Order: sequence, then structure tokens, then C-alpha cells
Amino acid sequence: MSNFTPSREFLYNAWYVAGWASDLAAGDRVGRTFLEQPIVLFRTEVGEVGALEDRCCHRAMQLSHGQVCGNQIRCTYHGLEFGRNGICTRIPAQDKVPATARVRSYPIVEQDSLLWIWMGDPALADENLIPRHPIHSDPRFAWRSAHFAVNGNWQLLVENLMDLSHLPYIHPKTIGGNPELHFKTKTETTRLPNGVRVVRRMPSSTPPPTYVAARGFEGLVDRWQEIEFEPVLIRIHTGACDAGTGAYDGNRDHGFSMIGFHGITPETATTTHYFWSISTNALQNGIPDLVYQQTADTFREDQEVLELQQERINADPDRIMIDIASDVGARQAKQLIRRLIREEQDREIENAA
Repeated sequence: MSNFTPSREFLYNAWYVAGWASDLAAGDRVGRTFLEQPIVLFRTEVGEVGALEDRCCHRAMQLSHGQVCGNQIRCTYHGLEFGRNGICTRIPAQDKVPATARVRSYPIVEQDSLLWIWMGDPALADENLIPRHPIHSDPRFAWRSAHFAVNGNWQLLVENLMDLSHLPYIHPKTIGGNPELHFKTKTETTRLPNGVRVVRRMPSSTPPPTYVAARGFEGLVDRWQEIEFEPVLIRIHTGACDAGTGAYDGNRDHGFSMIGFHGITPETATTTHYFWSISTNALQNGIPDLVYQQTADTFREDQEVLELQQERINADPDRIMIDIASDVGARQAKQLIRRLIREEQDREIENAA
């Protein structure tokens, strides 16, 4: 079994995105690292998904280099086979399989076109607590998805997505807009029982290029940005309606909406899996692909910023960074993360006593 020592960098008892369901066809396997732990994800030939420590208990060979055989994954070195529960079921060189022939298994669930993994105490893995994103099956929306490997700390990505005041500077050609408009916009930040919500409204404003291309706005719009964080993902609903047509009263069906899902899964202390999707209600021919491409372009711009930040942080990790007014949402999200990590560590100390 694994003798992995938890790091104070991460929150373990939470559901993380491990990938898109479409990443694994029947019989496929892939190796990924989550929270500095090497994992093999695989789908059996009958379609069930498994997640195991990516290390054979015999000679430490990576199971992700093996093959899926029926409902088992087979180590490519000496042929040991393991079920989704991590128990070795077959050793070709002998009839008896010792009880110690096993690897750690991780709870994994397929839901809303996503794969969710629990990296902490399996006894605490309540499937009812997996965040929902039903927009992936809503016929009123079309969506596209991607997986970016970011060479930056996961909390830098949280900060980036919780504060959209950077849009006019980093994304002027797509979803940006007037810098003065963004910084004068009133931001409302609310603490939720297990998260943080940030709402920004920009009435009677000029629509950004992506909005015009998608919906054909010809005049001013009432624009919104609604961000919700919960450990460890962010949902962002942005969009606009023609000015004065009821956007802020909930009457938005006639307008343009983009709903972003952002699964943020630490790989290591300085690298992050970024699983994201963008959904839109603009279903005209080619518009969902246009929205996806322009969104991907903006996220690549964000990725460059995060990786440049990480370079400087690596060079001087103890140097203090200041906060400004627009950081309130990000600051509250980080405070929640720190509290949850501290509570998790306190429980571990109590259990060890």
C-alpha cells in the first residue's frame, strides 16, 4: 500500500475533476498526477471507470503503461492484474495471490460528462456532495470542453478566475472592454456556506467583440458577470442583453449567455490541471465553435500570465504580494481554502492522538 505523506499545499477531502468522461473509451487508460500522487484512470470493457495508484505493488511499474483486460488492468511488466478496488486478482507465475498484493484505489464517479475523484479519506467520500453542472445536458445550450496543463500553482488560477477586472488588459480582442468600465463597476461579494459568490453588473455598456460576433448586438447592452467558487471549482455566468430589456430582473432568454465550468485540480505545488468547458445559448451555425475558440484563446492568455507569475514566485517564494480592491472575491476564496485545509489537518491530529 502507499506510504504517501499529505502535503499542506492541498485540500484532500474534496471532489476534484479527474478528466472528461470522453477521455476514456472502453479499454482505455491514462496516467495523471493529482495532488502529487500518480494515478491511473481506466475504463473497463463494460464501461466502468477505475482509479488506482499508478504503481504496481510488485516492482513499482507504472500501471498506466499496462493494458485493460476485461474488468482488470494488467501490469505490463509481469502481468499482475488488478480490479477497480485495487486488489490483485491474478499473478501469472503462481496460483495463490497474497493479501498484500494490492494498490490504493480512489473513489471515482462519472457525472455530468465529468470524472470526479476523491483524493482524501475514502470513508468521507459522499457522492451526494459532488458538485452538479446540469448545463452539460441542457438542450438549450451547446458546449465544448478542454484540458489545459498549466505550469502554475492552482491557487493562482483561483485568483485569476475570481477577479475579472483583468479582462480589458489581458483579453481586449475578445471578452475585454473598456478598462474604466471594469474598474468602476460595483462588485458584490457574498460568502456562501461552502463558497464565495461575486456579482458584477455593467449597465448600458458597449458589448465586447465576442458578444457582437455571437449575438449581433448593435447598441448598448446590460452586461453581467456572476462567479461562484466552491472547493475546488468555479462557475462563471457572463452575458448581456440589449440595454433596458430586463437582464437584471432575470429576463435573459433573449440575450447572450456564456456559462463556464472551471475544474481546478492541483497536479503539484507548481502545476495544475485545468478542465474547463464553455456553454452558450447562441446556437446558430458555427457560433458555439466560435465562442469556444475565442474562449480558448482568452484562457491561453490567462495561462501565459499564470506561468509568468509562477516563474517570479519560484525565484522569490517568500516575497509578500499586496492586495487591491478588486481582490476581495479571490481573497475570500483563499481564506476558505486555508480554513478547510487547517480543519482537515486538525482532524488528522485528533485521529492520530
